[in-house]
Parts: sequence; C-alpha cells; structure tokens
Amino acid sequence: MRIKILAFFFLLAFIGVGARLYYWQIVKGQDLALQASYQYSDFKKFTAPRGSIYASDGTWLATMRQNWLLYSAITELEDSSKSIAEKIAPILLEEKIEDEDYRQLLLEKIDDITSLLGKEGASWIPIEHKISTEEKEKIEKLNIAGLGFEPEETRYYPESSSSAQLLGFVGKNEEGLDTGYFGLEGFYDIALSGKSGVVSREKDVKGVPLLGQASSEIGAVSGADLVTHINKRIQLSLEKNLKEGIERYGAKTATGIIMDPESGAIMAMGAYPSFDPVKYFDFSNELFKNPIISDVFEPGSVFKVLVMASALDAGVIELDTICDICDKPLKVDKYFIETWNNKYHPNSTMTEVIVNSDNVGMSFVASKLGADKFYDYLDKFGINSLTGVDLQGEVSATMRKRGSWNLVDLATSSFGQGIALTPIQLINAVSAIANKGILMTPQVVDMVKIEGLSQDVKPKEVRRVISEDAANNITIMMTEAAKSGESKWTNLPGFGVAGKTGTAQIPIAGHYDADKTIASFVGFAPADDPKFVMLITLTEPQSSPWASETAAPLWYSVARDLFNYFGIQPGN
Repeated sequence: MRIKILAFFFLLAFIGVGARLYYWQIVKGQDLALQASYQYSDFKKFTAPRGSIYASDGTWLATMRQNWLLYSAITELEDSSKSIAEKIAPILLEEKIEDEDYRQLLLEKIDDITSLLGKEGASWIPIEHKISTEEKEKIEKLNIAGLGFEPEETRYYPESSSSAQLLGFVGKNEEGLDTGYFGLEGFYDIALSGKSGVVSREKDVKGVPLLGQASSEIGAVSGADLVTHINKRIQLSLEKNLKEGIERYGAKTATGIIMDPESGAIMAMGAYPSFDPVKYFDFSNELFKNPIISDVFEPGSVFKVLVMASALDAGVIELDTICDICDKPLKVDKYFIETWNNKYHPNSTMTEVIVNSDNVGMSFVASKLGADKFYDYLDKFGINSLTGVDLQGEVSATMRKRGSWNLVDLATSSFGQGIALTPIQLINAVSAIANKGILMTPQVVDMVKIEGLSQDVKPKEVRRVISEDAANNITIMMTEAAKSGESKWTNLPGFGVAGKTGTAQIPIAGHYDADKTIASFVGFAPADDPKFVMLITLTEPQSSPWASETAAPLWYSVARDLFNYFGIQPGN
C-alpha cells in the first residue's frame, strides 16, 4: 500500500514537472528566447529620412532639417538643477521674448527643467526636443558639464503657413513615431516615410560589442520625394489675395483653387485662416481641415452653369430657347420662386437666363430636363462622389436618391439651393466644361521620386460628361455673363473670361439667413483655349453679401497675375 501511495506521488510530481516544462518550453518558449536574445544581442533601429515635397519649379514645400535633442547625463552635473535651468531656459524661449506673458513662460520653463534634472534614480534625462543649431551653439558656449546633444531631424516648411492645408503636417502617432496628418503629408504618409532599418550584433554582459562575432544590418529605405503641380508663384499670389480679400470684405473665411482643366493638375490651393505646420500644436484643430475638400456648402448661382450645360447636352433647350414663364414669380407647390433682385425678364433666351442669373428661368430649364435626367447629369459631373484628389480628408455630400426628387427639389436645386457639394467638386465639374466636356481627376502630385528613380503621375480621364457642342454653348453663355451680368464692372475687356457669380444664403436651424451668405465666383480663361479655371469663395462677407461685389473682384485680382504669368494678352 505504501509503495502504491509513493508511486502515486511520484506520478503526480512527474506530471507536474512535465506540465511545467511544457509551459516554459512550448507556451513561453518564444518569449523566453526573445528575452535571452536581448541579453547577448544588441538591436538598434534607425528611422529612414522622410521624403521631401517640391513645388513644380523644384523648390521645397516641405523637407527635413537638422535639429537636436538636448539631454542631461545626471551623474555628470556639477551645478545645481536650478542654476542650470536659469541659464538655459532663456535660450529655449528666446523666440517668445516679445510675448506679453514671457515672464510667466520663463518661470514655468525654469521650474520644468529644474524638476527634470532633480529626478531621483535617473541617469539620463531628455530636456528639450528639436532645438535649432543656433540654440545648441548658445548652450554649448555656457560650458555646462552634464549636458549633451543628439541629432534629431525635424519637418521643415520653408514657406511657413503657405499651403498649410494643402500640405498637412507631421506629428507623432501613439507609438511616438513621425506620422503625416492631413493634406499631402497624410495621403502619401507611407511613401514619404520610407522603411526603417535595424542593426543586430552580439555583445557581452557589459553591453560591449564582441569583435569577430556575426552582425546583421538591414538598411533604411529613404522616403519618396513628391514633385507637385503647385506653382509657387501662383500659390503665393492666390494666398496674398485671399488674405487681402478677408480684410477688405470682412469675410470669416476665404478659399481659392486654381486648376489646369485639360490635365486636372492643381496649380494652387489656399484657405484662410491658416496655420503654421511646424507649430501645428499652437493652433486649433479646426484649422487643420482643408475646407476646399472637407467642407460642403450650398453653391447658389454658380451651380446654374452645370444645370444649363446638362439641359443643352440633353437637347431639351437651345441657346435661343425662350422662357415663357419668366415674366413673374413661379408658384411651385405652396412656394413661390422669385428672382434674386425681384426683377423679371419676359421671353428671356437661355443665354439671358444665365446673364441675369434668373431663378425662374433655371426652374424652367430644370422642368424641361426632368428630375431623373437632372440627377443623372449631376452624377456624371461627379457631384455625388469623391473626386479622388490625392489629399487626405476629402468628403462628399450625398444627394437625395434618384426617383425621390419632387417638384420643389427640382426647382430649388436648379439654382443651387437645397443641394450641397465641396469646392473641389464644383471646380472639377466646371473644369469639365472648360475641357470640352471631359471630366478629369484633380491631381496635386506630378511625379514620385525614390532611390534615383522617378515615376510620372499621369493625368486621369474620368468620363465624357457632355458633348463638345454643349460645352462650347455653355461657354458662350458664361462669357456673356462675365461681360454683361451683375459682375460686369469687374470684367477685364478683351481677355475672354467665361465666368459666373454665386451668392448663397447659409441655411441655419432649418431656414436661410438672409444676412449670412457664401459669395463665389468660378471661371476660366481664355474662354476659347483655357489655361486655368479658378474658384474663389468668401464666407459671410460684411462689406456686401453679393458675390458680384466681393468674390468677383477678388477673382479678377488673382486673374490679373495669371494673365501676366501665362502671357495672355487681351484680344479685340
């Protein structure tokens, strides 16, 4: 009996040891092997240089710049923590010396550094990341024992806040790694980041590398460089005029975008207010979003050219078709459609409907087109989908479903009310008119370069939206609107601008606020051979609610520089 009991205990012990061995060798085997490798192997990971972003002329829009990490070897410090902090804090805050609260900032900085240097048990402490070479040299001249520097690359934007929403910025992700956010930095983050490298070699118990032992190295692959279509001269002109426009017209925001209609290349894109991507952390998160691709708005009368172009293509109207209901307000269901200035134009031609920006006339056009065809054309123009522009953050409003449009929806949408889109969708659709009816994908990047190789980003044709004849006819209408419409006083004679104004009331809490508008002007030139198409928008201008007195003159201010740049001369 004793032998059986003893055997039983031996069996239990054997099973226990076996289970324990199974746990350590099989279940935890990988983890233990990894921990053991750390004891005799030294792994060092190094990041790849982030690629640069270039303007079309080869100058930098974004690149990497050498900066430094200021650290302290605590055991080597000879002066007191407070004394060291008082010496280096003014250098680290030198750029803020003009701030009203500089004194308070300085005291807080001194306290922070003193606290860092006084940490118990620490032998190495990072004090300040990404300090400049100038700051480094000033601190070195203090000859403070125990302070040192490590190289640290920083994203640098030579033009400061110029093109900020277009470019985005580089911040840290949850793992503390550089990551692109918004704009080009976000859209092309993987390509720009490259691939990190690693070095592995054996070491002794003291961490000293063992000579003659095998080592392995996987080199880092540098990030790709992006060459964009952005023309720096045009970009700076656009942003200068947008800033002046906000000041002149008292608008809350201003946006502008300039494209080549034939290729879809974006030559300039700007929005105000803006932010500095180097110091993005000092700005409100709301400024990071690019309103040109991320905000939807009701376009108002600029939308009329798309509706008229659709009706021309469908063959339901001609240039000289007469509007036989344009003599008075139009009753639709229980609502009345009125003109913007309460003036009516009996027996207007379709050209006159566009020139006069006649809401009743556009309702007439929409009724000829019909709800389903109306929807189909807007869908073909890309109003119901993303344009595919190579920028992070694009959104698209969703139109009411085909077949669900009633008479009121059809009428109001014909003059850009009750329908929403983004500025990039609007200008891309108008670009199709300028491009003889062919819709292109808007593109910012022209070429990608990596490891000495380059790859062109080819223009992408989406589809033919309208016939060339329809495109030519709506161009004739837009040219006449620019010469004879409500913004005719801003027109530059002889330059052949095809354009249209739009003043849209802003919907608030279920109704339209007559005192708050979005003023827009979209156009292209020269009308017979467009070199550019441009959209300008102003939100809530205070000097006047009308686009003809705000957005239109601002559009022509930029256009003057474009005419000069492209060598466009006035004709007869």
